[in-house]
Amino acid sequence: MAESNELPDAPDVAREVFSDEAWPQARAFAEILAGPGVVRGLLGPREVPRIWDRHLLNCAVVAEAVPEGVRLVDIGSGAGLPGIVLAIIRPDITVTLLEPLLRRTVFLEECVETLKLGNAEVVRGRAEELAGKRVFDVACARAVAPLDRLLAWSMPLLAEGGQLLAMKGERAAEELQAADAELRRTGAQGAELVTVGRGKVEPPATLVRVIAGRAPARDERRRGKASAPGGGRRAPGGQDKRRRKRQ
Repeated sequence: MAESNELPDAPDVAREVFSDEAWPQARAFAEILAGPGVVRGLLGPREVPRIWDRHLLNCAVVAEAVPEGVRLVDIGSGAGLPGIVLAIIRPDITVTLLEPLLRRTVFLEECVETLKLGNAEVVRGRAEELAGKRVFDVACARAVAPLDRLLAWSMPLLAEGGQLLAMKGERAAEELQAADAELRRTGAQGAELVTVGRGKVEPPATLVRVIAGRAPARDERRRGKASAPGGGRRAPGGQDKRRRKRQ
């Protein structure tokens, strides 16, 4: 029996998650994803029946972990998940949809214009290219990369005390443990698992929340290695003695 690719009616919980003001934009975005989003390859046709529960609602509940009035960057925004959903549900925040691929940025720009999202912008590029040029309070990402790589990309974009919210699902704890070295390298102040969307999505969404610190400067790391026991520090004059022997 063939699987239907028609956009289903929104579940009742969607009207609870999205306010009356946000509802027309949420419904319009669902239609965009089910139509142009599929035609242009940003979403698989088999995902259409699950657009509300697996995509829109799953992204919307991330807003529970986003503080008020922040500058948020959606790394590898793709089809605008979760960035566009968060811009719809949280008009108090500003959202930068960061995406390196041209065809995706064109799609995102069309979405922002069609949905009249005055609090969202599209930037074509990679996180590494934006580091040092822009600073954000929150970075989010969904199905972009393993946590250790995501830390390397996101931490340089965050203000000290800012946070990464990575949507990770059932492997969240495993990825968090595997990223321990990268957490130390980037100077993170802390990391934890956060559950959002209880009673709204099933299963509830699991996030890895990492609080950004100040990464050790390169010269500080070098000094630390030099002063460590057995770190290879030379005795005064040692280099001159070797030179005299060679002469």
